[in-house]
Amino acid sequence: MESALPAAGFLYWVGAGTVAYLALRISYSLFTALRVWGVGNEAGVGPGLGEWAVVTGGTDGIGKSYAEELAKRGMKVVLISRSQDKLDQVSSEIKEKFKVETRTIAVDFTLEDIYDKIKTGLAGLEIGILVNNVGMSYEYPEYFLDVPDLDNVIKKMININILSVCKMTQLVLPGMVERSKGAILNISSGSGMFPVPLLTIYSATKTFVDFFSQCLHEEYRSKGIFVQSVLPYFVATKLAKIRKPTLDKPTPETFVKSAIKTVGLQSRTNGYLIHVLMVGRLFESQISTFWLGVSFPLSYRIVCNRLAYIHCPAIVTRHLCPVIIIMVVYPRTLQSTSK
Repeated sequence: MESALPAAGFLYWVGAGTVAYLALRISYSLFTALRVWGVGNEAGVGPGLGEWAVVTGGTDGIGKSYAEELAKRGMKVVLISRSQDKLDQVSSEIKEKFKVETRTIAVDFTLEDIYDKIKTGLAGLEIGILVNNVGMSYEYPEYFLDVPDLDNVIKKMININILSVCKMTQLVLPGMVERSKGAILNISSGSGMFPVPLLTIYSATKTFVDFFSQCLHEEYRSKGIFVQSVLPYFVATKLAKIRKPTLDKPTPETFVKSAIKTVGLQSRTNGYLIHVLMVGRLFESQISTFWLGVSFPLSYRIVCNRLAYIHCPAIVTRHLCPVIIIMVVYPRTLQSTSK
């Protein structure tokens, strides 16, 4: 009996230490969340970093919203995209609404020989913020070898999603380093945070953007450069093929208004509080879904996309998806992992 007392005392202090540690971790997490999502870094993003902001893919969706938000903060904006007509339209809208100077550069990011033209267009500009937003995804989820025109898709997706990020950074970063200030915001994707079957190339390219951003931030933060990897989940854009925004699928304007507050605070962010909570739930469910290879929400989304592609009515899709996942997707995944 007496010999058990020292052991009980030891376990008491182990338990007390664990509780204290967890309390500190939770308190720190709450403080950090309040700092990022409550207060944000409103004052840190603007002309103080440099006179101009450059946005690729700036005529639609998230890119257009970043351009508008930065113009709202008083920055002059360079829009780079493929269609000159769209560039002229968005440029005029920004000029009229925010009373700032704009420039446009029309290039096709699927090509590799465009960067001399971009370099010429950016020459002499004091660039404070670069938003590498231009991106390309699949028309619909598909097995790798079954992707239509696979050779062309591989080349285009690598050129748009990877090469553009590297080359635009190469063009803009030297000026930022020379002035010891600047921010590079690379739009990755929640699909780059974990493997996404049936979106294999897209998921892999977005993982590259995420890792590239993290490495670049570590290399250049001591020189005054902030590099951020932005990892949104679904946003109501043309690329995501989502027309109706919801709480977990915000409009590009809502998403960017939230994400811009994290610049200077988080070098790796989901940009939107609801998406942060979604990531938390994914991690919590990781144990239960690990052996299935893919989470139920992800499977649901993939199957819904496939059914929509074959013009299946929405009401049928909603009821049929769970049945297909439970009876077809999960058994096939389990069968393949058991081999």
